[in-house]
Amino acid sequence: MRKTDRYPVEGPNALWQIYHTVSKWKAIRNFVFIQITRYSPSLRMKNWIYRHILGMTVGEHTAFALMVMVDVFFPEKIHIGNNTIIGYNTTILAHEYLTKEYRLGDVHIGSHVMVGANTTILPGVTIGDYAIIGAGSVVHKDVAPHSFVAGNPLQTIR
Repeated sequence: MRKTDRYPVEGPNALWQIYHTVSKWKAIRNFVFIQITRYSPSLRMKNWIYRHILGMTVGEHTAFALMVMVDVFFPEKIHIGNNTIIGYNTTILAHEYLTKEYRLGDVHIGSHVMVGANTTILPGVTIGDYAIIGAGSVVHKDVAPHSFVAGNPLQTIR
């Protein structure tokens, strides 16, 4: 089960009310810096931006491939260990805006993890150390350390 906090909203859907929950200036600043990191080939620069501007926890020697999209509104809720690879075009979300509520949840990705290309990681999940996530997966639940998971719905391969 994902660990998210739920916040009900009245009136229009929660996404329509986004700027009641996060500053539009924060969203604009984050969007600009995330776009820079998405296209930058420099791993050192990406990690510096993630740590110092976006407030993420990023371990030593963690590598983000091109086009990785981290949460625009709540990147500070993303925590990644050492020597982890986040594959091409992966999306890491810390929020969900629904019709009658929004949910926020920290994402914890361990050390020595391999996340395959085009994976989506949903809010509130923990991925254990040394786990492998197959390309194109949707991580909607916790992943045990040392396991290999893949697919949508996510299934344990070994």
